[in-house]
Amino acid sequence: MGVRSDYWEQIRASGFRLPGDRPLDDLTTELVQMIGDPDPDVRDGIAYPVLATWVEEGVYDDLLAGFGDGVSEGLFTGLGEDVTDSVLRRSFSALLLAEAVLRDTKTKVVHSDAIFRWGDRAASWFVRERDLRGFVEGRGWAHAVAHGADLIGALARSHHFGRLELTVLLDVVADRLLTPTSYRLHHGEDDRLAFAVMVVLHRNQVGIDVLEPWIERLAAALVAPKMDDHETAPEWPTPMAGNTRAFLRSLHLLLALGVRGQQTPQDLALFGKPPEVRADLLLVLLRVLRGSIPGIAAPPATPAP
Repeated sequence: MGVRSDYWEQIRASGFRLPGDRPLDDLTTELVQMIGDPDPDVRDGIAYPVLATWVEEGVYDDLLAGFGDGVSEGLFTGLGEDVTDSVLRRSFSALLLAEAVLRDTKTKVVHSDAIFRWGDRAASWFVRERDLRGFVEGRGWAHAVAHGADLIGALARSHHFGRLELTVLLDVVADRLLTPTSYRLHHGEDDRLAFAVMVVLHRNQVGIDVLEPWIERLAAALVAPKMDDHETAPEWPTPMAGNTRAFLRSLHLLLALGVRGQQTPQDLALFGKPPEVRADLLLVLLRVLRGSIPGIAAPPATPAP
């Protein structure tokens, strides 16, 4: 598998304890390369859990800004390619960068400049990613959209992000959904994206004045194009329209049901109460979703006189 397999198997068997026989820099460099390995046992079974455990346990706390900078470079490895193994490095770099952001949310050890830099890189990668495969035969999970959603959700939790930055994250989600693609997302990406937006909503910094036009922008993708008499109707819904509709349905459901995050003091506090915009946004989503299935959804009830 291109790495010292016995060595890393021993670390996995130890519960991912940090070994003392090699410099941390060397171990990190090797593991970061491994997160792009086409073998899922190397990538998903060793490299990611080892690095995520070390981040969570504070191994990188004094080095977290540099660690995140290095990991974020992997977001651009082979960017623009489709149906190649390079997506694995990009996707798992996003998942690992999310761990670094969440660690800073707990410890506040990274300057805001670094978090903003990671956010810029995440946004640039996410809207430009072309390879949206979920599970890949022989490779395991690629899941770039789901992992990108997890990164958006981590950034949305950051105390460095205020109303402006949270609004930008919403636009990034919309840009991702509205970018034409041939991929239909059917491995839970809609739920992961909706949860990321729920994190933004729970911050209670973005009002309905921003959210309603944002929803309307997405809803415009749900309207089938009008065709002239001589034109052949295209496939409908297109993958982009179908993905967007699935996302809006998931967002409506999560807003109605409520969500929970990790069992950390930060998430318990964040998700302890419904977002302040819940009632207003539910009405907007109901209107949009009703309009997306005309002839099937019942019309709004007429108020009693």
